Amino acid sequence: MQNLNRKLGTFALTMTGVGSIIGSGWLFGAWKAAKVAGPAAIFAWILGMAAILLIGLTYAELGAMFPVSGGAVRYAQYSHGSLAGFMAGWANWIAIVSVIPIEAEASVQYMSSWPWHWVQNLYDGKHLTTIGLLCAAVLVLFYFFINYWTLELFSRVNTLITVFKLAVPTLTAIGILLAGFHPGNFSHYGGFVPNGWSGVLTAIATSGVIFAFNGFQSPVNLAGEAKNPNKTVPRAVLGSILIAGVIYVLLQVAFVGAVTPDMVSHGWGSITLNSPFANLAMALGLNWLAIILFADAFVSPSGTGITYTATTSRMIVGMTENGWFPKVFGAVHPFYKIPRRAMLLNLVVEYAFLLMFRGWGELSSVISVATLVSYLTSPVAVMSLRKTAANLKRPLKLKGLRWIAPSAFMLASLILYWARWPLTGEVIIVMLVGLPIFLHYQRKEGWAGFGKHLKAGLWLVVYMLYMMLVSWLGSPAFGGTGVIPYGWDMVLVAVSSLAFYFWGICSGFTTAQVEKASTRVEQPVSRVHVSG
Repeated sequence: MQNLNRKLGTFALTMTGVGSIIGSGWLFGAWKAAKVAGPAAIFAWILGMAAILLIGLTYAELGAMFPVSGGAVRYAQYSHGSLAGFMAGWANWIAIVSVIPIEAEASVQYMSSWPWHWVQNLYDGKHLTTIGLLCAAVLVLFYFFINYWTLELFSRVNTLITVFKLAVPTLTAIGILLAGFHPGNFSHYGGFVPNGWSGVLTAIATSGVIFAFNGFQSPVNLAGEAKNPNKTVPRAVLGSILIAGVIYVLLQVAFVGAVTPDMVSHGWGSITLNSPFANLAMALGLNWLAIILFADAFVSPSGTGITYTATTSRMIVGMTENGWFPKVFGAVHPFYKIPRRAMLLNLVVEYAFLLMFRGWGELSSVISVATLVSYLTSPVAVMSLRKTAANLKRPLKLKGLRWIAPSAFMLASLILYWARWPLTGEVIIVMLVGLPIFLHYQRKEGWAGFGKHLKAGLWLVVYMLYMMLVSWLGSPAFGGTGVIPYGWDMVLVAVSSLAFYFWGICSGFTTAQVEKASTRVEQPVSRVHVSG
C-alpha cells in the first residue's frame, strides 16, 4: 500500500495539469501546424482538443474511482488483467518520460536565438551541439532536484511557474494580433486549406497538437496525493484541457494572421523559424515581447519538465504495484514521502533519450503516437468496469459515457491513422517491443491462470497489428500504398475501431486488482453527476 501525503487541492491539481500541457508545445506547435495545414491548422487544434476532452472524461471517472498515484498506468490492469495492463502502462510511460528531455531541449533550442554569441552555438539549425546537450542535461537534473525532497516544494514552484506560463502565451497572442494582423493570410498563399483536409488531419498527430495536450493526465497520476480526489481530479483534468485549448487556438490565429508576406511568399511549408513566436515578435518590432518570450522559453518547458518528473515517478510506483517493474523502484521514502528510486530510474532513461534525439522536432511526433496508444485503453477500461465491477462505488459517474467512450476510441484511432505511414508502424513496433519484458515478469509470477489474461488482452495486440496493416495499405494522403482509397480509408478505420472497442469491452473480467482496490480505496457516500 502506498504511503503518500494527500495535500493537493483542486487549484494545485489544475495548475499541475495546465503546467504539464503548456510546455514547449505552444512555443513550436502553431508554427509546425501552419507548415503542414496552413491557416486551417486552427481546426487541427479544435479537433485535437475535442478528442483529448472526450478521452479526458473517461480518465476523470477512472481517476475518481481509483484515486491512487500513477493511476493512468493501472486502469487497463484493473479491467483486463496483466497483458493489456502492461501494454498500456508501457506505452504511457515511454511516451511521458521522454517528454522530460524534450522540454529541456526545447529551452536550449529557443535560447539559441538570444542575441549573445555563446548561446547561438547551442543549436546548429537541426540538432543541439555538444554544449547544447550539456545544457539540456543540467536542466533535466534541475527538474530532478526540485522534486527530490518534497512534493510541497514541487507544488509551490509549479504553481508559480504555471501562472507565468498562462500569462505569457495569452500576452503573446494579444500582442501579435494587435501589432500585425493580416486578414489576407487566411485566403492567400494557397487558400485557407492549401494542403487539403488531409493536411489538417495529419497536423493533429504530427505537428505537436496531440503532443501539446498530453499533460492532462498529470492530475490523474497525482490522485493519490490529492485532497478529496473524487471531486478535485475530474475538475482538474477537464479544466486544464479547456484552459489550454483556448490558449492554443488563440495562438494559432495570431501566428497565421501575423506572418509577414516575405515569410510565406513561397508557401506555408517554407516558413523557417528557430524560435517561432520570438522571431515573429522581432519581425513585427515587438522587441519587449521577444525578450519575454526568450525568458519563457526557459520557464514554460521547465515547468512541464518539473511536473513530469513528479508524475512519471508515480507511474513507476503504479507499474511496480501491478507487478511489471522490480519492487525496489516502488519504494517511497519514509520521511519525504517521495518515490526517489523511481525518480532515479527515470533520470537514467531521460538521459538516454537526450542522447538519442538531439532536437525538439525529432520526438514530438513519436511521443504523440505513443501517447495515443496508451489513451486507447481508457475508454475501453471505463466501460468494461461498468460491466465487470458494477457494484464498485463511483463517486463520479458520467452521464452519456456510453456515447462518449466509443467516440473517444474512434477519434483516437483516426488520429493514430492520420499520423501517416511509416510513423504509425514504427511507433507500434516500439510498443510491441515491451512484450519480452512482460513475458519475463509473467514467468516469475507463474503461468497459472494466464490464459484468462491473454484472452482479455488479445484485442489490444491484434488492434495494434491491424492498425499497422491499415496504415500501410491506406491512401497516399496518409503515407500508405494506396490499396485503400482516400475517404474509404477513414471510414474503414472508424467502423473497425468500433468493432475493436466492443471486443475490448466484452474481453474484460473482474480482476484481483479490482477486488483489492474496492477494499483499499476510500469511497465517499455522495455522487457527482456530470452531463456528457
